Amino acid sequence: MAKRPETLETLHIALELLRRIPRNQKISASQLHDQLSEAGLARDLRTIQRQLHMLTQHFDIERDDSNAPYGYRWKAQAKGMTLPSLTEQESLLLTLAEQHLRNLLPASLMKSMGSFFAQARSNIGPHTDAKRAREWLSKVRVVSETQPLLPPKIRPGVFDEVSNALYANRWLDVDYKNSGGKRSQTEVMPLGLAQQGPRLYLVCRFKGYNNERSLALHRIMTARASTLSFERPKEFDLRKYDDDGRFGFGEGERIKLTFRINKDVGRHLLESPLSVDQQVVELEDQFEISATVIDSARLQWWLRGFGDASELVSTQL
Repeated sequence: MAKRPETLETLHIALELLRRIPRNQKISASQLHDQLSEAGLARDLRTIQRQLHMLTQHFDIERDDSNAPYGYRWKAQAKGMTLPSLTEQESLLLTLAEQHLRNLLPASLMKSMGSFFAQARSNIGPHTDAKRAREWLSKVRVVSETQPLLPPKIRPGVFDEVSNALYANRWLDVDYKNSGGKRSQTEVMPLGLAQQGPRLYLVCRFKGYNNERSLALHRIMTARASTLSFERPKEFDLRKYDDDGRFGFGEGERIKLTFRINKDVGRHLLESPLSVDQQVVELEDQFEISATVIDSARLQWWLRGFGDASELVSTQL
């Protein structure tokens, strides 16, 4: 009976390895070791290697000995394990999730899910019968409302450290260079991650302060997650932070905006209002629109974008 916990632990690791061994590509013991570690199942590499050797003796798993490091995969005709098999619908869902959520999930989770994403892509690949699921990937697309821009380059390791610190509620040491070129090293409390177009922003509090700031990830020179954890502030709400216009360079101040806009240019505002209290007065060749909105630099840029087709009437607090 004393060995029961160890036996269950060994079984747990074996099952996790079986779930992560792919069919149509090879994976090394080191890669599996990293995936398990990222999933919170840290074991030494020798243990993983011994487990893999045992699994090749009892399951239809082959080991490629031709090149080091050795690669493992299910044999071509192997049935594998029924439980972790992905359906066509699940494979499509995971493939779309990988494409659109890679910047909104912790790097450790993405790594631990690597074999599942690979299996999902394989399940709807060109060599399979999943034609409809494969075609769906070319039938849907997220389109930009503005001029598309290439994402700025984020330095290697920065996203991993930032997302892992955010996920684990750990302090983060950053070396940051602002838009003016000023560089500073500081310790921050990571509170949220936001994607705005092609850019990623970390919402955080500098140590010793109670207000939030946004740091562009592409301006972080280096980042290192601390081993020290913190209690996440209960009063902080990322949704409210966004609703207050903080990502649009606002301070949460609401105003009653009234402006006029040419009908041809502003007709879409009748379908997608600025606010729930929006009111529209139809004039001869214009709409006069009144709405309560957050005052921000982004609002001013938006209004100026209409050029001569719009004119400001008033703004009231």
